Amino acid sequence: MTGALRQLTKSPVLVAAILIAGIGGTFQYGFNISVLNSPSPFIKELVNSTCQQRYGHSLEPWELSLIWSFIVSIYSIGGLAGTLYAGRVAGMYGRKTTLLLNNVLAISGAILMLFSKTALSFEMIMVARVLYGINAGVSLTVHTMYILECAPKRLRGMVGVSVASFVSLGKFSGQLLGISEVLGTEQGWIWLLAFSGAAGLLQLLTLPFLPESPRYLLLEKADKHGCETALRRLWGTERDPGPEMEEMLAEHAALKGVKIHRLMDLFLDHNVRWQLFTIIVTFITLQLCGINAVYLYSFDVFQAAGIAKENLRYAALGTGLCEVSTSIACVLIIESTGKRLLLFRGYICMAASLALLTLTLYLQDFVSWMPYCSMVLVFIYIFFFSSGPAGVTAPLPGEIFTQSYKPPAFVVACVLNWIGLFLVGMLFPLIVEHLDYFCFLVFFVFCFFSGVFVWFHVPETKNKTVLEITEDFKKMHQKRRHSLQSKMSSILINDIQSTKCTKL
Repeated sequence: MTGALRQLTKSPVLVAAILIAGIGGTFQYGFNISVLNSPSPFIKELVNSTCQQRYGHSLEPWELSLIWSFIVSIYSIGGLAGTLYAGRVAGMYGRKTTLLLNNVLAISGAILMLFSKTALSFEMIMVARVLYGINAGVSLTVHTMYILECAPKRLRGMVGVSVASFVSLGKFSGQLLGISEVLGTEQGWIWLLAFSGAAGLLQLLTLPFLPESPRYLLLEKADKHGCETALRRLWGTERDPGPEMEEMLAEHAALKGVKIHRLMDLFLDHNVRWQLFTIIVTFITLQLCGINAVYLYSFDVFQAAGIAKENLRYAALGTGLCEVSTSIACVLIIESTGKRLLLFRGYICMAASLALLTLTLYLQDFVSWMPYCSMVLVFIYIFFFSSGPAGVTAPLPGEIFTQSYKPPAFVVACVLNWIGLFLVGMLFPLIVEHLDYFCFLVFFVFCFFSGVFVWFHVPETKNKTVLEITEDFKKMHQKRRHSLQSKMSSILINDIQSTKCTKL
């Protein structure tokens, strides 16, 4: 860990790339997930005022609720649209150019947010949410690709976790800026919703000073000199980029004549079947692991533990701060621990926390000190979520797929993420209404079986090239196939021998 940190500190341009790509990248995704909680009363008031002025009557509660749900969920639709074209654009124009152009969407959305109150138009908020969604969809894919392709092999795990750290930082920033002492007021809420434009503008002004992705330059543009120049700028002049360039060239030679694969190729190629299964399982569970349920019930848990109602928002900030700090700590331990172990431990401990939380919530009406146990379990669950699946899942497609499969792999991963986010937003209130806190048992199943899947089907990726990881996937499943075949053969032989004995 110390060696990796020392190496990172010797690469100031790489540190700048991590910060600049993150603030206009996955930070936007996390920020726009959490930012609507605080200004929701003001937005609903704007919707009602608009309808009163235009049509002369107030909305029914169910009508207002329907429009509000649409404002919230349309973000996921925009994100899905952004994801579907992100990989193709990044392949055509480069990672850096795609990120630069993407900021125009965030700035345009911010302008619409700023004028929505003056224009008395909630439709402007809807359009802005779509633009923010497209921006976040592109960011999730291209930010991850860019930053992983800029990092040396030894730092790839540490740098990859920074993607999730910026998601957590975005969520926490949305909570922090949304309190009434900052921008969560009747005068400040439009500035709160426009904050994404400031983050986009910051990246737009600073990203041009950074180099393009070295892997993109070498493997897709065949620009060996440009790749070497970019590597020396990113890693410093003291480090020799030669060995890693040779590994890239070895991958390039192995993929010579192979074009960027289409989405259908990813599903039809048996050689990447288990990598695809890994992406499907981890990204579905990322949304269906119960993190939204835990955040929702944390208010009830804190209130039952004796925290005053007016102070619950500060307790909620505590959960956000826990996620951010744990995610940053994960950056420091991932190189020594390994991603496979972090994923497995995270899923199994999250499953245990959810099972125990269901029990403590059930018992808190009968045992006076049980709410304190529930409060501890909330923080334990957030700790293992942030140090495991949240930190490890996002960069997985860039680590387990070769260059020709990365764009469609990121598309599949991000589509699953956005569909999961949309379904959780639409169905989660119904699940809670019918199951109450027993809804945690549904999420327990996803966490437990994902942990089992990772243990049996996913190899370690620490300090390995893509070709080495691909070979490990093959070895892992060939061994299992051979062992199954040998077991079946022995069973058949025993059956045949027993049949012969019976006949004799």
